[in-house]
Amino acid sequence: MSQQRHFWMRWRVRTGYPVGALFLVLAAPTPRSILIGAIVALFGVWIRAAASGHLKKYEVLATDGPYAHTRNPLYLGSSLIALGFSIAGGSLFGGALVMMYFAVFYTAVMQNEASDLRRRYAAVFEEYERTVPLFFPRIIAAKLASAESARKFSWEQYEKNREYQALIGVLLGLAGMWLRMLLRAKFGY
Repeated sequence: MSQQRHFWMRWRVRTGYPVGALFLVLAAPTPRSILIGAIVALFGVWIRAAASGHLKKYEVLATDGPYAHTRNPLYLGSSLIALGFSIAGGSLFGGALVMMYFAVFYTAVMQNEASDLRRRYAAVFEEYERTVPLFFPRIIAAKLASAESARKFSWEQYEKNREYQALIGVLLGLAGMWLRMLLRAKFGY
């Protein structure tokens, strides 16, 4: 792992905890903000789930399914989860803080991962990189000359990648938002 990638991975986690804590302090959720945020976050979970059923980490370059639309569908899903929580929290400043954190750290992480994939898969990745956008998805799936025949979604791969943990985390987070709303209503903080 490169020094730069190691830096971003280490500080992404270390910075995430205080950002999350500050977000909770600033949060002023309402039933409406939680509902809208939950819809957005669960859409993000769905994107992550679809991507994880196509991803065989360190075995083959994923270029089918959601990976034919964006090179980073897992991070796209994560960004929607972050946006969902930003909305659920009902705090403009808190939501902006979460989204800034995500933009800074995940942009660097995506660039570092692209460098790693370029080294690992060479010309195959370069063709993929020219055809499929880094983050914002294409509407029509890319057709790559170097792609293997399209693989279907695999529940086995989804489980192997332990993507169900994202759903559990989102549900627990939404329950936390609901609890935060109740505490604010009862105690005013």
